[in-house]
Order: sequence, then C-alpha cells, then structure tokens
Amino acid sequence: MTMHFDASETILVIGLGKSGLACVDVLSARGAKVFATDEKPVGSLGEAIAYVEAHGAQFVRPEDLAAIVPSLSSAVLSPGVPLTSAPVRVVQARDVPVLGEVEVAYRLCRAQIIAVTGTKGKSTTTALIGHLLRAAGKNVRVGGNIGNPLIREVLDATPSDWVVAEVSSFQLETIRAFRPRVAVVLNIAPDHLDRYPSMDEYAEAKFRIFANQGMHDAFVGNLDDRRIAQLHWGQGEGRAQARQLWFTTGDHHERATMYLRGDEIVYAPIDGDPRPVTMLSRRDVPLAGEHNVQNVMAALLAALAIGCDPASLRTGVRTFEPMKHRLQPVGEFDGVLYVDDSKATNPGSVDAALHSYARPIVLIAGGKSKGTDFRELGDSIADLAKAVVLIGEAAGEIEAAIAGRVPIESAASMTEAVSRARALTVSGDVVLLSPGCASFDMFRSAEDRGEQFSAAVAAFGQRADA
Repeated sequence: MTMHFDASETILVIGLGKSGLACVDVLSARGAKVFATDEKPVGSLGEAIAYVEAHGAQFVRPEDLAAIVPSLSSAVLSPGVPLTSAPVRVVQARDVPVLGEVEVAYRLCRAQIIAVTGTKGKSTTTALIGHLLRAAGKNVRVGGNIGNPLIREVLDATPSDWVVAEVSSFQLETIRAFRPRVAVVLNIAPDHLDRYPSMDEYAEAKFRIFANQGMHDAFVGNLDDRRIAQLHWGQGEGRAQARQLWFTTGDHHERATMYLRGDEIVYAPIDGDPRPVTMLSRRDVPLAGEHNVQNVMAALLAALAIGCDPASLRTGVRTFEPMKHRLQPVGEFDGVLYVDDSKATNPGSVDAALHSYARPIVLIAGGKSKGTDFRELGDSIADLAKAVVLIGEAAGEIEAAIAGRVPIESAASMTEAVSRARALTVSGDVVLLSPGCASFDMFRSAEDRGEQFSAAVAAFGQRADA
C-alpha cells in the first residue's frame, strides 16, 4: 500500500510527546485528516490537546478509538509508546498499518540519510557527523532521538542535502522501508530491559538499522563490541549486507578500517589506494574519554563513506564542542571540576564517564531504574570513585551493588546532592553527575536534571566568590 500522508488519508497519531506533536503538525499541514490519542490521564494532557486542536487535528480518548478505527488509513506511533500498548492493539486488530515517526520521516525525505544508533554516544556521534559534513561543505540537517523530531528536519531537505538521524531501539522497532545510506552501530550494552525481555531482543531492535541496506550502502560497526563484531563478514555472518567499515581502539587492526597506531587514528581505505592514512592524533579529540575516541572514529568513517575530504574532517574534529549534558564541564571552584553528564541514563554510560578522568571522582548517581542490573556499575564505582552521592528511586539498588566499598551519602534534591558532593572533595577532584538512570522520578527530563545541577554548582560558585 502506497502512503502519501496527505489529504487522501486519515491518520491516527499515538502518543503526544515531542515526536507525536511534530507528527500532528506535519501531517495536518500536508492536508491529512489527523486524530491523536495518548494513554496518559486527560488532566495531564491539557497543553498537548490544545496543540493538537490548534493544528486542526482531533483528540480521541483511548477508550473511544473503536469509533474512528474503520476510517483510518494508518497510525503513527511515538517512540515512547510500546507496540504492546492498548491503542496499538486496537488499530492492529483492524489491520491498520502502524508506522513509527522515523519511518514516516524517511518516506517523506528526499535527501540521503546517515543513521546512528547504539546504547551510549548516539547524540554526540550524530552531532559530530553533522559538524563534520558541514566542515566538508555539505548541506546538513540533524534530527531524531537527539532532541528535534526527524519528521520536521526532513521536510525541506533536497536530494543534494544530507540528513543525520539519531535513532533509538524504540524508533527502529517500527521501521519497514527505512534504509539509511550509512548505518552506524556504536555499541550494545544493557539498557531498557524494562521494555525488552533480554539483551538479545534489545540488540535485535538496534540491528534493524541495517535491515534494508544493500551493497551500495555503508555499515559502520564497532569491532570492540562483541555483539556487533559478530556481524563482520569474517565471522561468516551475512546479515549486514552493506559495505562494512569497522573501527577499533583495541587489537583488531587486521579487520579494521580505522584503528589506533600509538596515539594516531589511522584510516585503511577499502577502495582505491590501500595505503593507511593518518587522520589525526587522539590528542586532537576535544572530548573526554576513550569512548569518545570510538565516537570520533565512527563519525569519521561515516563521513569518509560519502566521500568527504580527510583534510576538512581533521578540521571538523578539532573544532567540535562538547554537547550539553554529556561530560560537559560546568564550573571549577577551589580546584574541583564539576561535570554534567546527565544524559548518561544507563550503567554503560556511567562506566565510560568514570574512565574519562585521571582525577579522583565524587559521583552523583541514581534516578528511575529501567530494569537494569547495577552489579557491574557497582564494581566500576568501587574501583573508580572515591565517594558517591545517591538520588532517586534507584538509590537503594545502586547502594546494594556498591556493598559498602566506597563512602555513600544520599540526597533528596539536586541542590543537596551538590552540597554533599562538595563536602567530600578536595582540590584536584571531579564532581561528576552521571546518573545511570532515567530522570522522571525527580525531574522533567534529563536536560532539566542537568540544568538543576548546573544551577546548584553556579550558586555554590557565587557563594565561594562572595
């Protein structure tokens, strides 16, 4: 069935988060008749319903969906809504196609797409690829899970433009035709196990990013990640059918397209002149942590795959600035560095953050658990932190995983957490907010959590200067 998402169609948008509201906006503007629904209590949806109605769409309570389902040509699912939700079951029972926002964006997009997924580092790598492509003279739009819905970014893109999309496992669950020109898989680590029954199912959702690719496309993968490395042709795995480009910071040089030689990041071209090319030194990477060296390698390979000039890419890496809430320094007082890593919402991201500093760390962690086992994180904290301040619903679980191996304090607010962390530091230390959990138990979002941390640090700095 061909879908045009225009006046010939009647579409239900399920879920009124940022992506859902963007779909209402775009699809209504294209002339489609749009309905919208959300399982949250109606009393909490006032602003969203007002937005829906202001854009010519109609809100329908979930219990009233049966009345409109016969008229629907398709449904568009926001990424935060699982396929098992009641509204999805209602429309699927009548054989209404259910597509994700990313799939709809892909079908509307005239530009070629570079897509990035992984458990950690997605946003940084997505933003870096966009920055590199601009440095190489490309017209670029960046969107998706990074914060601005992809459906808005693709609307005015031309065939000569490039779209760089961060895509989550949730978004990949509902793709059908989505076929990026370049697919990047950074890593697979435990996350969202409140939604997926096992790590295998979580990985399979990530691997959908290359499901529709062919040999004219490119796949960029991490040889240091066991699950991803199994996709290498050398392993006899034929699932990733695109040209394979691999990076490593480990000892897999013989199978890698990009690797470390001492402090040099080296590119071994798979086409043309095979002689290795030194791209830059790891000292040129303006981001903290070994994991960010991997992110830079992935971004470089994605840009090289579409023909960008290495010289422009070197400049692009050197001029890239850290993103907000991702190992972002927000202040330094009395010799103590304060770092906002609020976007670290899983244990793997916290582990990477802890490995990023050669200074004693006081960690602020905790929040709403996503069904994660914190035992490995507890080991990392015990090995790499001098103390920890715990916040949120998961504080007890993390404390049990640490098992008394480092000093632990608890805090009921971010201001209190910063105050307690400050009291545990001496000059030369780092106070690192890297929660390893979702934010919704105490904060509106991860961004809100990071902003409250920065505000508390700034307030402390003002008192210190008084």
